[in-house]
Amino acid sequence: MEVGYGSGDKTGFFTQGRRSLKAFTVQFKVKTVELARNIKKLGQDDPRRVIHSLKVGLALTLVSMFYYCQPLYSNFDETAIWAIMTVVVVFEFSVGATLGKGLNRGMATLMAGGLGTGAHHLANLSGHIGEPILLGFFVFLLASISTFLRFFPKIKSRYDYGMLIFILTFSMISVSGYRDDEILELAHRRLSTICIGGATCVIISIVIFPVWAGEDLHNLIALNIEKLGNFLEGFGDEYFKRTGGEECNVDKKILEGYKSFLNSNYSEGSLANFAAWEPGHGRFPFRHPWKLYLKVGTLARECAYRIEALNGYLNADMQVSSEVSTIIQEACTTMSLESGKALKELASAIKIMVQPSSADSHIENAKSAAKNIKSLLKSGIWEDIDLLKVIPGVTVCSLLVDVVTCTEKIAASIHELASKAQFKSAESPLSEQIQSVKSAQMVNCSHVITVSESTLAASPSESSSAPKASKQIMEV
Repeated sequence: MEVGYGSGDKTGFFTQGRRSLKAFTVQFKVKTVELARNIKKLGQDDPRRVIHSLKVGLALTLVSMFYYCQPLYSNFDETAIWAIMTVVVVFEFSVGATLGKGLNRGMATLMAGGLGTGAHHLANLSGHIGEPILLGFFVFLLASISTFLRFFPKIKSRYDYGMLIFILTFSMISVSGYRDDEILELAHRRLSTICIGGATCVIISIVIFPVWAGEDLHNLIALNIEKLGNFLEGFGDEYFKRTGGEECNVDKKILEGYKSFLNSNYSEGSLANFAAWEPGHGRFPFRHPWKLYLKVGTLARECAYRIEALNGYLNADMQVSSEVSTIIQEACTTMSLESGKALKELASAIKIMVQPSSADSHIENAKSAAKNIKSLLKSGIWEDIDLLKVIPGVTVCSLLVDVVTCTEKIAASIHELASKAQFKSAESPLSEQIQSVKSAQMVNCSHVITVSESTLAASPSESSSAPKASKQIMEV
């Protein structure tokens, strides 16, 4: 009995082990397929990520030649590793970020190398005993000042990486120079390899499928404003249809697209900072007013917060009554629809870089509807209606009035951007039609009339009949 019992336990142990192994195999396959899908989705969402990865690999391969080729290695020795390290830490996704980091690293290394060499020579004058004391004082002084300067917002946003490299390089050159007499040669090799690595990153980033941070910021602002317009265009019908108990045909993804805009402040600031480093490219010249994009984004985000409050009333437990809905529906729908159209016109104007004059009429219509709803709210028609039934509708009206005000501010900021960035003037459809008609007439009238010499020598009788003949020719 004991033998049978033991064999049963042994059989159960192997059976459980096979089941666990089979379950692990199935789970491993599922995880592998899921990982492959995520990798594919990541590449399909933005194919530039795949290209960026290949560019980084190419840059590292090129600077690695300093180790593989003996003539190059003999000139730089072990300091060639700084070229590889520079590529790893400097190469970023966009041209602006790469250029900013490269310039920060190069200038910081140059300044720190010069100051470190000078500190080393000054410390030598103090003798063998005073040299380490003076070097320690210089390291303490410059490291403390540089660290404090990093707390300034403007320095933090643009030169923080350079300050770090300055502290690192100055400390390394000052401290290592105490044991190494060839301090100038060390600083020269380090600066040379860093410049080579940084130049490799910048050249590859610009020449091979460049990614411009300024263009990304431009498209991001336009897309976010368009999302706000999509919500407002569908909000009026969605809200009042739900109030009346009807089914809504508006896509929920369109109504919730604005949510990605609520927390985009950091990405916009980073893109504007990177864009300031970029040279002129495409439609964006050097010194393009990138800071005005941040102003537009801030105003649009304020509008998005009010839209977030409006979205809460779509699924609220307390809906507006049908009596109140009948009173406010026309004005609210007009405000929402016209504001949405204005925002979409503004987004389109940013995309194609033209003056946003087409949005002015929609803004005026929305302001007129807002004025009507204000006068309606001040009237005495609400005295006979229960206050609890009025509150939801009045709140929605108030939010829509704020949205109209925000839309007007966004339009003013985009007009300022269009003026500073010298956007093209948008021609009206009527002027385009007139221009096309004129060009068509010019094409049809471009015939050549030749006059022979015999006509000049014609008799008076023939010349008298010439006008009739010319009339017939012109008619033909």
